[in-house]
Amino acid sequence: MLAEQLAETVKKNGTLSSVQPIGMNGSHQSLLHEITPQRSIEDLVLPVLVRRACQEIIEEQQRADLLRSHGLEPRNRLLLIGPPGNGKTCLAESLAQALGIILLTVRYEGVVGSFLGETASRLNKLFEHVNNRPCVLFFDEFDTLGKERGDVHDTGEIKRVVSSLLLQIDRLPSYVVVVAATNHQELLDRAVWRRFQLRLELPRPTQAQIEEWFQIAGERLNLPTIMSPRSISQRVKFESFAEIEEFALDILRRTVLAQGQREPLSVLMERIEQWKARGRRKSK
Repeated sequence: MLAEQLAETVKKNGTLSSVQPIGMNGSHQSLLHEITPQRSIEDLVLPVLVRRACQEIIEEQQRADLLRSHGLEPRNRLLLIGPPGNGKTCLAESLAQALGIILLTVRYEGVVGSFLGETASRLNKLFEHVNNRPCVLFFDEFDTLGKERGDVHDTGEIKRVVSSLLLQIDRLPSYVVVVAATNHQELLDRAVWRRFQLRLELPRPTQAQIEEWFQIAGERLNLPTIMSPRSISQRVKFESFAEIEEFALDILRRTVLAQGQREPLSVLMERIEQWKARGRRKSK
């Protein structure tokens, strides 16, 4: 697309001075947050079926030319379901990293307007922008926009926004990978489910997954190895992978600040007791 734009400009003007960059400009910065992905999918602890589905999406996108030569398009629409803190955002980033493309996160504070027709107009501008480049377009809390149109408490404006959103997603080229995430699947419009070729669930971590996380992240974060992952996971009840990561970072902070004046085991046991107390307060 850029090559065609350059050629057309040269043909008309004989120079390249009028070519506009495809990257973000001021009018889109309020609608989208652009992130250069860093997290690898290998660093994530995923259910077997979810990992397999993601590997298939990556393969289809990377070998799209072969599929198109047979009249097929790669899949490009994923719906991620599950409680908060269990890897939906990280998975979207890791897909972008594996494909070598940018991650664009929708900014609802810039998209949702208070005046009639404003939200739909901003959505049109957003989709016009992403149409021009391979990217992962990430809708976090997708139920904010894609909620059930049958809700009697919603206005006609909301219904028009949902209809416009679904049509725009349908029209996206297959090199734009749409990832939508929700904690409240029951709020989604019934038509949303049909739009997404893959619907993947990311549940709370199991005991085995917690142990796997510590094994994978232990080396990457240089965590103390004075206690086995199984022993830690048996002592602390974690509700999400986000909590596990925060626990590990908590240990690292206290270890660094101790500057060798405390035994690593002492630091670890202190953190375990603190997190156990936190879990008791949460359950009350």
